[in-house]
Amino acid sequence: MFPFSFEWVWDMAHLIFMGGLWYALSILGAGMTYCIIKTIIDTNKGKGCHH
Repeated sequence: MFPFSFEWVWDMAHLIFMGGLWYALSILGAGMTYCIIKTIIDTNKGKGCHH
């Protein structure tokens, strides 16, 4: 069942689940964004591994 479905009811269980889902997704997204930005900065500075 999806929020755009007319049968959706916003009860406490749905609020907790959706809040936890978006909290976890935002932490993962922030971490991945940090890693990507740090990789780009390190690559531009020439700190990469020289094999």
